[in-house]
Amino acid sequence: MVYNIIRFWANGWIKTLYNEPSFHFKYFGFEWVQTLGVYNYALFIICGIAALCVALGFKYRIASIIFFLSFTYIELIDKTTYLNHYYFISCMAFLLMFLPANAYFSIDAYQNKNRHFATVPRWTIDVIKALLFIVYFYAGLAKLNSDWLLEAMPLKIWLPSKYDIPFFGNVLQQEWLHYVFSWGGMLYDLMIPFLLLYKPTRKVAFFLVIVFHVLTRVLFPIGVFPFVMIVSALIFFDASFHQKIINGISKLFKISEAKIQNNITSSAYLFNSKMSVVIVAFFLLIQVLLPWRYLAYPGELFWTEEGYRFSWRVMLMEKAGYAQFKIKNSNTGSQFLVNNSDFLTSFQEKQMSTQPDFIIQYAHFLGDYFAAQGQNNIEVYVESYVAINGRLSQSFVDPSVNLLKVKETFKPRDFLLPFGDEIKGL
Repeated sequence: MVYNIIRFWANGWIKTLYNEPSFHFKYFGFEWVQTLGVYNYALFIICGIAALCVALGFKYRIASIIFFLSFTYIELIDKTTYLNHYYFISCMAFLLMFLPANAYFSIDAYQNKNRHFATVPRWTIDVIKALLFIVYFYAGLAKLNSDWLLEAMPLKIWLPSKYDIPFFGNVLQQEWLHYVFSWGGMLYDLMIPFLLLYKPTRKVAFFLVIVFHVLTRVLFPIGVFPFVMIVSALIFFDASFHQKIINGISKLFKISEAKIQNNITSSAYLFNSKMSVVIVAFFLLIQVLLPWRYLAYPGELFWTEEGYRFSWRVMLMEKAGYAQFKIKNSNTGSQFLVNNSDFLTSFQEKQMSTQPDFIIQYAHFLGDYFAAQGQNNIEVYVESYVAINGRLSQSFVDPSVNLLKVKETFKPRDFLLPFGDEIKGL
């Protein structure tokens, strides 16, 4: 995460994603989270320093809290930047606030013998394994759909575009390979948590983790996520394996192993509060149940996206759209079209044109904006078309609905037109 913060800064993404846009899409219930303008840089600095302190085990408890709050605040500034792996980081950061990750081989443990322990409760390791299990297994379940398995979509669209990759560019054009990747990805996600948990297959499983995530890093621009998942998978190895890593780091930085061992005054870490266990257990229960919320909604999930986010549905859709907004005076009937580029960046417009909650939020923004400009009796309509996984584009939002009368709630999105096809599966 320290590297990711530096990467964001170096690529100018703080400016383009958080500072430059005049309007930011908000998560339902978190409309109060606002961009800090130029102070976003300070927020990233704080987040980066906190991440470094967590990594070193320095002032760990306060650092883990600051990292969770700062990183999650950054993600809440604009819904446009949502990615599954950033959600994963927030989930992991939340867990770390309650876990004794600084109990051994940390600056905190080195400075204070009373904070240096040889062992920690097994559940503090198992909860991280549980989160990783949920991420992988649910990602595999999500791939059990007709588009992914029977049509090799959207890989059939994405892989041929990688023709310029040395040695493999021509092979990526072959349709049989698209099916190999689709079925292989599904089997990998479903099986890898079990293979990592079972000691006889753990080394082979970790090798597969490396191959899979290196391959996805080569083929797709998904940032640090492959490296995060490779390193996170090490949690499945037993204590002796991690002790070897610690010994290697100690030799590299000339840290006395004897001094580390002699500094331990208490053998086992004990939790003084049962509340931490309750909170962590409740959090994992939410992670188990949340991906199934889509079952409460009618319609095709890929079309309505009701329950799509926060469910570990990774790279399942190629969704392209067009949205032309119209501002109308209900009394006079006069109307005019909106140029989206006047208010949104190209990235924001691309995201908005295919996601219903974005469309509603943007429509309300336009209504407020033009009302402030002196327009009266405003109504907002949209002509929109969306194409999913290679299908022809279809009308998306009912063009006769005044979007200012539609509120963002947990109710079904009845302002959407029906999906003209069926995607079978979970």
